[in-house]
Amino acid sequence: MPVIYHERTKQFHLYNDDISYIFCVMLNQQLGHLYYGKRIQDQEDFSHLLEWGFRDMSPCVFEGNPKFSLEQVKQEVSVYGAGDLRNCGLHVVQQDGSSTTHFEYLSHQILPGKPSLEGLPATYVEEDNEAETVRICLIDKTLSCQVELQYTLFNQLPVLTRSMKIIHSGTEKIRLETAMSFNLELPDKEYEMLTLTGAWGRERHIQNVPLHQGIQSIYSLRGHSSHNYNPFIGLKRKDTTEFLGEAIGFSLVYSGNFLAQAEVDTYDVTRIMMGIHPHGFSWVLEPGDSFQTPESVLVYSDKGLNRMSQAFHELYQTRLVRGFWRDRERPILINNWEATYMNFDEDKILGLARTATELGIELFVLDDGWFGERNTDTTSLGDWFPNKAKLPNGISGLASKITAMGLKFGLWFEPEMISKASKLYEKHPDWLLSVPYRPVSPGRNQYVLDLTKAEVIDYLDETLSNLLAGSDISYVKWDMNRSMSEVFSQGRESDFQGRVYHQYILGIYELYERLTIKFPEVLFESCASGGGRFDPGMLYYSPQGWISDNTDAVERLKIQYGTSMVYPLSSMGSHVSAVPNHQTSRSVSLNTRGSVAYFGTFGYELDISQLSDEEKTTVQEQIIFMKKYRSLMARGTFYRLASPFQGNETAWMVRSEDRSQAIVGYYRILTKVNDGYRRLKLAGLDPHKKYRIAHLGEHGYFGDELMEIGIVLNDHTSGDYHSKVPRGDFLSRIFILEAD
Repeated sequence: MPVIYHERTKQFHLYNDDISYIFCVMLNQQLGHLYYGKRIQDQEDFSHLLEWGFRDMSPCVFEGNPKFSLEQVKQEVSVYGAGDLRNCGLHVVQQDGSSTTHFEYLSHQILPGKPSLEGLPATYVEEDNEAETVRICLIDKTLSCQVELQYTLFNQLPVLTRSMKIIHSGTEKIRLETAMSFNLELPDKEYEMLTLTGAWGRERHIQNVPLHQGIQSIYSLRGHSSHNYNPFIGLKRKDTTEFLGEAIGFSLVYSGNFLAQAEVDTYDVTRIMMGIHPHGFSWVLEPGDSFQTPESVLVYSDKGLNRMSQAFHELYQTRLVRGFWRDRERPILINNWEATYMNFDEDKILGLARTATELGIELFVLDDGWFGERNTDTTSLGDWFPNKAKLPNGISGLASKITAMGLKFGLWFEPEMISKASKLYEKHPDWLLSVPYRPVSPGRNQYVLDLTKAEVIDYLDETLSNLLAGSDISYVKWDMNRSMSEVFSQGRESDFQGRVYHQYILGIYELYERLTIKFPEVLFESCASGGGRFDPGMLYYSPQGWISDNTDAVERLKIQYGTSMVYPLSSMGSHVSAVPNHQTSRSVSLNTRGSVAYFGTFGYELDISQLSDEEKTTVQEQIIFMKKYRSLMARGTFYRLASPFQGNETAWMVRSEDRSQAIVGYYRILTKVNDGYRRLKLAGLDPHKKYRIAHLGEHGYFGDELMEIGIVLNDHTSGDYHSKVPRGDFLSRIFILEAD
């Protein structure tokens, strides 16, 4: 029974084998936070954990009681206007302009399982015994407005999810200016904040910054979760490592503008908030309306960052991703983009497909340039009909020829965008997000369709459904190649404009939902100029995403390592691409390019028809390897062993659930002259099992030796001056472990 309510003390204790989360109803009937962390024993009264005291100038809740101030106590929901002078998570403006609210405890329900969130992606359960939910109703009696808090605790994972719903039943409209998904207050600031930051081509690099008094935040105001900041923050103690110490992860299941921040007050209390960014958000609720915030996911670990990540991986892989492809092996694909860009015809594509068949590839993906009059990126977005000059037999004809070769066929499109040089724009210029009397800013020579409008969603649904139904298409790469500007919905009243950013994302989710229901066996891969919208919200609809347009294997080490903080390998689109690399001009061996791409969904993005016979043999060997081990890669437990952010080496591994098999990837960026000895310590093995390691002879190694001493990477033990470790930069080695 993981959710306990103690009636006498009005305290809630949510716990499983790993974590406890405790809160209470305070003197003023608002909810106070008491504890979040490692599991502790339940008891009826934890009221001694509610800390408060007199502070000069702090507004107080009750006359005659100067010690009880909302500025000082830790709260579950923080509101503006009633004495909490920190940044607050709920800001409601009333008809007369007042922002003062008071939401007090009204009732609660304890429910088996986990209810869904209407219109929004969220984690789920398949059986009610997997989780328990407490739904708490708070009310502002003056406004006749309720706040419904939903907490779900998963029984077998150190995972708690939170969200908030505002239900307005008053007589006058109100306006939400801030509605964050959760509020959490921790009693000290002795943490480092870990974020996944970057830009196009260097997404999700790990950054650690010590918390200090004041506000530290990440955010997106781009209309999508962005390359720059992922909707995740972690808190780790200063001595926490990958395998030891305390870490807390906060992840938002959302794909639009977000704010994630840690505010440390001058008493070193840390308030964490995450949710829809308040800037550009203003949501009017008429009487009878409601608003649901996105879901936030909280993961606690007292066993380091690896355990935190593994909890996210298991949850997102098995209880966020849905549908036909969740548990299935993903096909090894070839994408024609870096082979041809938009300069192709049917013969060229069929030639690549024939070579792909010979190599053992399973899926051919036709990228940008197949539709309208699309020969450059200046035209035709929105005109989703085939370019007959390139493809005289259309998409259906091309798909038939490719599937007849034994390949599956996939297609790229970018449904959210429109070109001014298009038939769609000629017919519907009012479908652009734009201010009619101001210039509209192009991005990538394209503009954003207004997906807040039902007619736009209906058009895209009908057009894309006809395309998918009329051709043998088993995979879709859904792209989105620019950030949003001039965010204004033409023909709508002023009150609506504060809804546009969020309503747009709801429109994306609705379109995805329609298409995935109609075509449940189509594998959708999300993309946004690479990793610009790689977030949990997208994983709910597309089980894998293109994590970066940067396909350079050396750069991908950091990108994939950082992405693994939250996301499972099964979600990471990773390809072997051309050299010199099209983003960095770096040349990396085909072996290393493959060794990096193995730890993801795996595919190719180069002109395979131009490979030498030796290179084709290597590709065939890579494909044979991946087909043999892709289930382990996708469903095994992942460990980070050596960080590319801390040195010249990177290492990671995946091991099977029964610990009988593991694959280790080791990468050295630059070679060193007369270097010292190297050992690589592994993790997660059975200390009592003996493992054989391919290419390291017949000698077996017990799991405890491999974890405590490690693999000897240099062959100096033989007395041979010439090490068997290959020379040169950008080295990679794959170690395959099999238990006796």
